[in-house]
Amino acid sequence: MIRTLIIALSVNTFLPVMLSAEDSIQNPNIVLIMADDLGYGDLSCYGSKECDTPHLDRLAANGMRFTDFHSSGAVCSPTRAGLLTGRYQQRAGIAGVVFANPMKNRHHGLQKNEITLAQCLRDAGYQTGMFGKWHLGYQRQYNPTFRGFQKFVGYVSGNVDYFAHLDGTGVFDWWHNAELNRNEQGYVTHLINDHAVEFIRQQQEKPFFVYIAHEAVHYPYQGPHDQPMRKEGVGDIKSAKRKDITNAYREMNTEMDKGISKVVDVLKELNLTDNTFIFFLSDNGANNKGSNGKLRGFKGGLWEGGHRVPAIACWPGQIPAKTVCDETVISIDLMPTILELTKAKVPAGHKLDGVSLVTLLTDQQSLAPRQIFWDYNGKSAVRQGPWKLIMNQTRKEPVELYDLSGDLSESNNLADAQHQRVQQMQSALAAWKTEVQQTATPQPEK
Repeated sequence: MIRTLIIALSVNTFLPVMLSAEDSIQNPNIVLIMADDLGYGDLSCYGSKECDTPHLDRLAANGMRFTDFHSSGAVCSPTRAGLLTGRYQQRAGIAGVVFANPMKNRHHGLQKNEITLAQCLRDAGYQTGMFGKWHLGYQRQYNPTFRGFQKFVGYVSGNVDYFAHLDGTGVFDWWHNAELNRNEQGYVTHLINDHAVEFIRQQQEKPFFVYIAHEAVHYPYQGPHDQPMRKEGVGDIKSAKRKDITNAYREMNTEMDKGISKVVDVLKELNLTDNTFIFFLSDNGANNKGSNGKLRGFKGGLWEGGHRVPAIACWPGQIPAKTVCDETVISIDLMPTILELTKAKVPAGHKLDGVSLVTLLTDQQSLAPRQIFWDYNGKSAVRQGPWKLIMNQTRKEPVELYDLSGDLSESNNLADAQHQRVQQMQSALAAWKTEVQQTATPQPEK
């Protein structure tokens, strides 16, 4: 036992020199970074002229940038449920936002029978830490530390004041593990990054999974030099709202980008770069304060602007640098991908809806043809190859069909000219809805 341990530590010490590409896949560290409400056109490597994001641009240059990557939801909670379960959020029991308002569904959350990525990695011997936005349950029983994360620093609501750490109803919301912590002060974006870097330093001798869930660039729009905008027990103060939102948005994006560079830098400092898989994405498209580039629509809708998002994968030596991927990928694919990379398992018979991207990432092998589905707030969509059917996005055109290969802005509705295709895709959508509803995890009564 002692001899084996000494050998293992020796291998980790000289990891970048001694391990072959095949060997280094055995226990890669995982860094999963999610931005909040960041649009398809909000990074300079995706064409932004408003936001300069050199560190994320460098991450993309050293790895793979996706042009057809999608969040599984068009708003916060659903995408996060899908990301951490590898299942459509409708199946995972969180089809919509978990609201802070107790008159709505504040009592909902990610139920214990849902198996999370963090649980699987913890069971496989990984150290697991989460820093930032949870938004999968306000009650203590839903805290991330009861869903597979050994360490959690952040907030459980949809957003907090970046300085006062109050949610939208004026409730204090800053946690260290399963306990509120009123002593820690600071700008949320900085705190999230600092705690993530500290965790990596602490766990450098062991394989680790770090989930960094940024608040940026979500409302309230506060740069690092602004003042609190909320009071406890009150919530938002109208007189404190920043007027120049465009500049605030840019500052928030810049601070997130700088913080991500610190994460990349500490990996380099500790000689962990070559054995760390980094993935960056947004939870949905931008609202009208940000940019979705040439895409139609915004957060909350099922046009491309609501769910086609920036995504970057980086793993030197495994993912070729300067690769642009135009395969259709969805955020629920990340859990099966990471499980394959780490050799972690889900319980037998447990259904995942995503597919592994490992061979796509490492060998650029195309994915098998499949259909991808969205459903939110009475609107539905299905993607099949370049074709996309949208139902009930507008009353004027309740049925929309687009060929995205030549119409990325979804301006030419072909539904009337493609009756057979519409019927086939409608049938697929109806069958999917029935199947996930039959197996959906129920939420408790209020």
